[in-house]
Amino acid sequence: MKFIINRETLLTPLQQIVGVIEKRQTMPVLANVLMVVSDDFLTLTGTDLEIQIVAKVNVTESSPGSITIPARKLLDLCRLLPSQSNIQLEQQNDKVKVLSNRSRFSLSCLPAEHYPEFAESDMDKQFTINAGKFKKALEKTIFCMANQDVRYYLNGLLLNISNNKMKLVASDGHRLSVFEDRLEEPTGYEARIILPRKGVLELYRLLDNLDTEITVMFSNNNVKITIDHLVFSAKLVDAKYPDFGKVFQQAFYEPISLPKQELKESLTRVAVLSNEKFKGVTFDIAPGSMKISTHNPEHDEAEEDLNIDYQGELLSIAFNAQYLLDAVSNLDSDTAVLTVASNVSSCFIDEPSQCEYKFIVMPIRL
Repeated sequence: MKFIINRETLLTPLQQIVGVIEKRQTMPVLANVLMVVSDDFLTLTGTDLEIQIVAKVNVTESSPGSITIPARKLLDLCRLLPSQSNIQLEQQNDKVKVLSNRSRFSLSCLPAEHYPEFAESDMDKQFTINAGKFKKALEKTIFCMANQDVRYYLNGLLLNISNNKMKLVASDGHRLSVFEDRLEEPTGYEARIILPRKGVLELYRLLDNLDTEITVMFSNNNVKITIDHLVFSAKLVDAKYPDFGKVFQQAFYEPISLPKQELKESLTRVAVLSNEKFKGVTFDIAPGSMKISTHNPEHDEAEEDLNIDYQGELLSIAFNAQYLLDAVSNLDSDTAVLTVASNVSSCFIDEPSQCEYKFIVMPIRL
């Protein structure tokens, strides 16, 4: 195997692939990137057996072959070489020579046949969507995913397709975000899949060209997403996502509308003196006014008063301040609407007009 490639052409796919490769591997070959040269194309593959990224780029003066090269070492060398320089890679037995200008490197390699195959089932469903649209949907929900929760279905993101509607849902058990959007073309099917947490975070990182169209294909076990010259694959979480729809089917207090920026600033100031572990703040709501207060074990106290458009009953409820700030920061409008369930079991945070994004946070006891 031998080829010449421009530094920038190799650097971008290498950076994208290295994100998937775990630093600590059970199999040494998984720390490597698989390189296959054929017909003046170089195909790069990286995987951790749960997620895989495949990139295809043009090369010159190539001779066919395949080998696996230590991914991070190769990336570090490419980063440190001069901009726009040409890089020549040539396989010699179990080594790969990397030549560029006056630089010479020799990397130990492992045979391509040792590289594990990523098991995929037949993809029977697919849809296309604008990358910017999909990235926005991810942005509004991924911060709510659980991390290493024993309820492993929460360590991921629910993607629900219902003909021409797309819904993304994430929850860590204390809060839940729902983002809905419409697809350009009707799909003609109804499906629910759970994307794994690491896959979602990698996918968000890969969606950097917001104008491109991406193709999403999936089965019951796998998802495959084509982004320009890149193919992202992941194994799905094999579980049933809890039915969150019931939380919408209950009685509520009168909605409270208030300026988003004012609420955000008040919350940020009060949270400074909240308990470091629970970040708890109390909302005392009365007609026309809202008091946000907190105290901590060191006996510090904070209090802020806000004028609100509310004529309902008196109400007192406490929340994790960070959860509320995350929700309010993701609103696109200048007005935040807070709606508390009548049994004080949850609070909805959304926008006055456009309801594509909803955030639900559970109260805490202080």
